[in-house]
This record gives sequence, C-alpha cells and structure tokens, in this order.
Amino acid sequence: MAKKDATPGVYAARSLGLSFTLHPYDFVERGGAPGAAEKLQVPLHSVVKTLVMEDDAGRPFLVLMHGDREVDRKALAAAIRAKKVSPCNPETAQKHTGYLVGGISPLGAKKAMPLYVESSICDLPEIYLNAGRRGLLMKLDPRELCRALTAVAVHAAAAG
Repeated sequence: MAKKDATPGVYAARSLGLSFTLHPYDFVERGGAPGAAEKLQVPLHSVVKTLVMEDDAGRPFLVLMHGDREVDRKALAAAIRAKKVSPCNPETAQKHTGYLVGGISPLGAKKAMPLYVESSICDLPEIYLNAGRRGLLMKLDPRELCRALTAVAVHAAAAG
C-alpha cells in the first residue's frame, strides 16, 4: 500500500476484514461521482456517494446514495422518523468525519454516526466507494460493507 493510499478509510476497511481493491484517479474539483465514474470508466450508478446529513435535532448521520441519484429528503426523514433532514455544510461535514468533501468515506470517520444506505445499492454486485481521500475509490461488495457497518437500508432515492 502506497503512503498516499494509507487513509483512515483504508485502515478501517482492513480492520473490518473487508475485501476491496483501490482505484486512484485524477480528482477534479466539483466533479463528484460523475467525474469519478468518467475517470475510472465505471457505471455512475455503481459509484456511491457518502453524504453527511443531520436531522431536525442537529444529530449527524451518513447516507450512501447511487452516484446518479439524489436523496428525497422527505422520504429519508420519514424512513428515519425525523421531522426533516438536511445536508451538512462542508465545514460541519469535515468536523464530523475528519474528511474533506469529495473524499468522505463511511469507513474510518472521526465520529461514529448512524449509517443509512439506499436499499437498491445492496442489490449491486460491486460498488465504488470513497476510500478516505479525494481521488481514491475502493471497489467492494456492498453487502459485505453493510454488514460490517450495520447500515440500515432505506428507500430514499428521489424519483427520476
């Protein structure tokens, strides 16, 4: 493992016994999941975004969503029994996770937070997930990830 690939997310994945491969790419500011999918030549639907959100009481949580889908906030709020949910601003997201936006991983976050995953992600044979730094994704089995992190499956993808 190269020094630049030694992220808290990679260490956490290894400590959990997850099987994964690392896929570095040239990060483009504001490129997001579409930029990563294009650089790696993989389906955007398989590139999974890690979003840092909070409920109406200000409690943070993580959401995993397909790269080609947006979160339906009303559906997510109903699924987690909150009045409303909203995305955290970049500074707050960094404070909770220890990661820069564009490099947030659900693995190795600074603070333990509930993890919700769009249920259809679990149906994919493999996903590409941020490994803990901008320009580095890991390919792994989503079912293995969800079991290791005790993620809660929700239906929160916006219609589209």
